[in-house]
Amino acid sequence: MENSTEVKPAPKLFPLIFERLHALNYSPRTQESYIQWIKRYILFHSKRHPREMGAPEVEAFLNHLATEKKVSASTQNQAKSALFFLYDALEQALPALQNVTRIKAQKQLPVVLSKQEVQAILSSLDGTAWLIVSLLYGSGLRVMECLRLRVADIDFARLEIFVRDTNGHKNRITLLPASLVEPLKMHLQNVQALHNEDLSKGVGEVWMPPELTKKYPDAGKDWQWQYIFPSSRLSVEQQSGVVYRHHADEKPIQRVVKKVAAQAGIKKVVSPNIFRHSFATHLLEGGQEIKTVQQLMGHADESTTKLYTKVVNTGGRGVASPLDVI
Repeated sequence: MENSTEVKPAPKLFPLIFERLHALNYSPRTQESYIQWIKRYILFHSKRHPREMGAPEVEAFLNHLATEKKVSASTQNQAKSALFFLYDALEQALPALQNVTRIKAQKQLPVVLSKQEVQAILSSLDGTAWLIVSLLYGSGLRVMECLRLRVADIDFARLEIFVRDTNGHKNRITLLPASLVEPLKMHLQNVQALHNEDLSKGVGEVWMPPELTKKYPDAGKDWQWQYIFPSSRLSVEQQSGVVYRHHADEKPIQRVVKKVAAQAGIKKVVSPNIFRHSFATHLLEGGQEIKTVQQLMGHADESTTKLYTKVVNTGGRGVASPLDVI
């Protein structure tokens, strides 16, 4: 009898990608982003399987994003990371991409709100939306940094917020406005009640970063690791079937901020992150040193922080959160 070698069929693409993302403990947001970029890449090449393609097709897609779609440098880099992940999962390592039109990141002057405009928006908000926007302005947080905050990240005694895994994958400490201590404590009472209810139903787990999962395997249900701004719904992780309560989505905050700004007659393009820019600008207006603002903002380079000096005239005063002085 002749020997025959059975050739196993290649695993289906997206189950393979989901399995790899889950195995590496990528955050839900990163998983969603990578899946979307991989789908766009496949559709761009008329639904050809990625195994049939390689560096030339990746370069063509990234160049399309640069020249036709006019995306930002960060968006192109995100797409590139997703495709490198794809081919790594397929065990087809991509070579260095030599023919990609690389988008230059342009440093533009930040759009900021005046203190009166900030107050007009905050006075039109209430509840959780008010608390989130107050933290964006009062602590200089990016919107996703705020939504990803855990209970353990707040130090009420020291008036500090520990910000994890920012853009440069570096942690930092920023200030907690004294005026938000009591509202935040009251908010956390409601969040803890929701968490206790989840636990009573056999759920109550949150996604944990890989390094913390290894160190504290059962920490996902601990109160200290719960999100401060949890989602109103539970989610089921596709591969493992684990039920999580993720953090709240940023889209409702984006919508309400835009709506309230328009109602207040503010003609600027207002998004949640404008409050972070306003935080830095108002600190510099109050005379705070650039180095201190750089540290609070988490800027790797002082030149980024210096952009804010072009829209203010600085004087001299002690440090305080801008939320506490409006």
